[in-house]
Amino acid sequence: MDAASKQLISHKIKTAEEIRAEIGTRPRKKKVIMCHGTFDVVHPGHIRHLLYAKTKADLLVASLTADTHIMKGNLRPYVPEDLRAYNLAALEVVDYVVIDRDPTPLKNLGIIQPDYFAKGYEYTAGGVNPKTQEEIAVIESYGGEMLFTPGDIVYSSSALIELAPPSITVEKLMVLMQAEGVTFKDLRAAVAKLRGLRAHVLGDTIVDSYTYCSMIGGMTKTPTMSVRFEKKTDFVGGAGVVAKHLRAAGADVTFSTVLGNDAYKDFVLDDLKAFGVQCQPVIDETRPTTNKNAIVAESYRLLKVDTLDSRSISDKIVEQLKRQVAGGRSDAVVFSDFRHGIFNRDTIPRLTAAIPQGTFRVADSQVASRWGNILEFEGFDLITPNEREARFALGDQDSVVRPLAMDLHKRAMCKTLMLKLGDRGIITYRSNSPEVRAFFAVDSFAERVVDAVGAGDALLAYATLAMVATGSDVIASLLGNMAAGIECEHDGNVPVTPEEVLRKIDAMERQINYQH
Repeated sequence: MDAASKQLISHKIKTAEEIRAEIGTRPRKKKVIMCHGTFDVVHPGHIRHLLYAKTKADLLVASLTADTHIMKGNLRPYVPEDLRAYNLAALEVVDYVVIDRDPTPLKNLGIIQPDYFAKGYEYTAGGVNPKTQEEIAVIESYGGEMLFTPGDIVYSSSALIELAPPSITVEKLMVLMQAEGVTFKDLRAAVAKLRGLRAHVLGDTIVDSYTYCSMIGGMTKTPTMSVRFEKKTDFVGGAGVVAKHLRAAGADVTFSTVLGNDAYKDFVLDDLKAFGVQCQPVIDETRPTTNKNAIVAESYRLLKVDTLDSRSISDKIVEQLKRQVAGGRSDAVVFSDFRHGIFNRDTIPRLTAAIPQGTFRVADSQVASRWGNILEFEGFDLITPNEREARFALGDQDSVVRPLAMDLHKRAMCKTLMLKLGDRGIITYRSNSPEVRAFFAVDSFAERVVDAVGAGDALLAYATLAMVATGSDVIASLLGNMAAGIECEHDGNVPVTPEEVLRKIDAMERQINYQH
């Protein structure tokens, strides 16, 4: 919605107190009726409900539940509250729109005191429920009346969204940026500020190998598959590729890790040096460099062979890593946990204590096993788990995403949580204060998904640096999610460049401005 369109309807969106001041107190010359709901997707049932309500009074007030109180359905509300308010205000039949900041409309009913409060017919099915009884009590206390609109056809926003979620990525982006005062110029300026920032990554290096084979056949006497070796390729992964993403974004990167004394050690050091990452390896003669080798035949992964030792590092190595972290002059320290020896309940507090005061602290726990827990990185400035990791950390397999994220944000005592939701984008929770919204969601910016591997690493890199450069969790979420979308559009975990992010920003701006 452009500024001109917004101006045409924004005068309808008011607080309950503002509406009361305009319509006056009872008794009034003009009758007022109020409807309340989520209005996540305004569908035919809503329109019939609102039209019927308007026939009973002169003025119609549409009240909608604020985002923070919507717990029904996963990733709901699908449409953020500001955009839902604009949708209702655009309807000619609606005279006023109010976003209700309370979990029930009881307080606003008492303030506005509509002559009638309209509920859908479905609320009478099986008798009047206790919540509706509470509403009736408030309405009758000042002499108002409850009305139930006809309901021969009932539509469900949840059912419609689950059937085919509407594509409103651009609209949600536009409303978020307008509400937070962020412009595309701000995003471009933030990308420029990433260059030269100092980041120190500490974490487990993994060498990801792909052994490509062709099928020969199976053995006749045993169920053994026979393949012919074609080629083998190696890539630096784990915390190593996090360091490469940060470097690609423009940061000066120091990388602390533990490697074995083997050929993979040399491969890792040569690769990182060529990429411009300053590596400070601690060589552990007692363990191999972690290697995960996938055996691939005709695009199918037949088997994965892991060479690793995930026992905890020694106290001597912990002290070496502490000195590296404490002695660095970094704007941000990133703990990248793959649970292969560096991080555990004993080492995390010790390594965290070594981070210099005032340094931006980030933790990302990408654990394939069930041993890692993002909650062990307590009190960090930014954490970026995915939904599965969040559910394991909280022991919660049942809650929908937003309450899950809210609980994790609270329990982790972090300043900002960016919960990665795969092709559904991210949801960001931030330090709650009356001046800012507690959370916001950003849809995925991937135009077409080729390979999602590495999307979380790209988000981590750009979100971390953007937080340091701007202090804005909105800008950090947008740039991080754009970088993740770009990574999904490439085959393999290839570090995302600022030039690619700038092109994505240009593309999103063109869509908002309807330019082609």
